Amino acid sequence: MTSEDILELSGTAGDGEQRPPAEYGPRSCVPPKPAENRYLSARREWDERYGNLITRARNWRMAAFGALAVALVATGGVVALSLQTRIIPFVVAVDNLGRPVASGLAEAAPVADDRLKRAALIQWVSDLRMVTSDGISQRKAIDRVYAMIARGSAAQLEVSEFYRKDPPQKRAQSVMVSVDVKAIYASSEQTYEVEWVETTRGLGGDVQSEQAWKGSFTIAVNPPTDEQLARVNPLGVYVTNASWSKVL
Repeated sequence: MTSEDILELSGTAGDGEQRPPAEYGPRSCVPPKPAENRYLSARREWDERYGNLITRARNWRMAAFGALAVALVATGGVVALSLQTRIIPFVVAVDNLGRPVASGLAEAAPVADDRLKRAALIQWVSDLRMVTSDGISQRKAIDRVYAMIARGSAAQLEVSEFYRKDPPQKRAQSVMVSVDVKAIYASSEQTYEVEWVETTRGLGGDVQSEQAWKGSFTIAVNPPTDEQLARVNPLGVYVTNASWSKVL
């Protein structure tokens, strides 16, 4: 073995320069590792460290806003229900000894119910034809009559003419007249035929005469929109046309 071979094996060239040791065997076939990408490594580190926190925070915010929306809707529903006060009366019928014989919930009838319109018209006819010596009662009856007359209608002209020709205050100086409605039936959807009997009494209460009358009345329903109208005409039933005469 020469001196050059000894220097090559020891990794020193003949000129004194250090050389890398020679590699032998399978290691010489392994490819070099690629250089590491620092940007991708930093991004992966960021995702692992903060990505889960951001995702959880977003989910909690969405859940919180959803719960807030549900709470607002529920609160609004409760307030709306509290403003809609609903009272259903429970009626109990008793006999003369105070024992209950029947009971049940009272059914609310609509304003335009035919029974209510009939009752309002019966009261109106009674107030129109009534004559009493009590001046206050007579004045209130006249007020109720005009409260149920449509303004500018034919009924207003007819009633005003009736009171002008035969004022009840003047008749009350000598007689009193009571009205007993015998029948009422609808001839159309808005027109009713009413039959009644007027009993005329003297100031002492003695019966002077009984006379049958019949009239035709057309009505319209307009429920009141303010408290003042509700006090004088709660059902909103107005007479638009009226005519009556004696039954011969």
